[in-house]
Amino acid sequence: MRRAGSAELDFFSAAEPVFLRKFYERIVMRFRPCIDLHHNKVKQIVGGSLRDNGEGLRTNFESEFDSGYYAKMYQRDGLTGGHVIMLGPGNEEAALLALNSYPKGLQLGGGINPANARKYLDAGAAQVIVTSYLIEDSDVSMRRLDALMEVVKPGELVIDLSCRKTAKGKYLVVFDRWQKFTTLEVNAKTLQKLSQYCSEFLIHAVDMEGKMSGVDANIVKLLADISPLPCVYAGGISSYEDIELIRREGSGKIDYTVGSALDIFGGHLSYSKIVSLPH
Repeated sequence: MRRAGSAELDFFSAAEPVFLRKFYERIVMRFRPCIDLHHNKVKQIVGGSLRDNGEGLRTNFESEFDSGYYAKMYQRDGLTGGHVIMLGPGNEEAALLALNSYPKGLQLGGGINPANARKYLDAGAAQVIVTSYLIEDSDVSMRRLDALMEVVKPGELVIDLSCRKTAKGKYLVVFDRWQKFTTLEVNAKTLQKLSQYCSEFLIHAVDMEGKMSGVDANIVKLLADISPLPCVYAGGISSYEDIELIRREGSGKIDYTVGSALDIFGGHLSYSKIVSLPH
């Protein structure tokens, strides 16, 4: 929403019908903050560089502050729907600290399955984010999705469809820390099929993630055209022009996350400025 004291607030008069305000809020994209965790530390890494053996990891930033610091910052600034991602094992302590610091304000992903999903929701997660658990034989397992639905409701679930572009121009979902390709294509059929099970989709453009090399405008436009649910884009945002590109190509419907480029993560984009943008 637009902030009190902002000049843009004058867009509405005091007598503006509520339904018009709600319509405007729905079509204006939102900034979604993030907290990426690796070995219980807040970090920003280059997408796809995380391996099971820890070799090859390329770290852009490691914070001196814990996850609770960032969670409280996001709560203070009225930001909702941000995501906490556990990059591999050994991150539960930091994840729980973030959830406890901002109850029902953050989503949590990384290793989510039917055995732990309810625990994290009860600990304060607004939604849980899932990818790898759903993949079986390189495709979405409806058996596994049904098992997850026994412990969570669609409104409590975000499906992560982080993807990479193939030589043929298709976007295929990747999993297992973005190391492995599935045969699942990000297209209208896939999103329509999965939309009945979740409340939104999270899409990392993995080839752009952590590189601050610009956004993948094609996937942004594709999501705006085909998704029946809200979508959050992440990957490569490095300028305010990139944010404007997402607004334009996404028709104002695609929310976005900025990671390594933010000054709170050692980058050059002002977190305060982005928070002050109309949302």
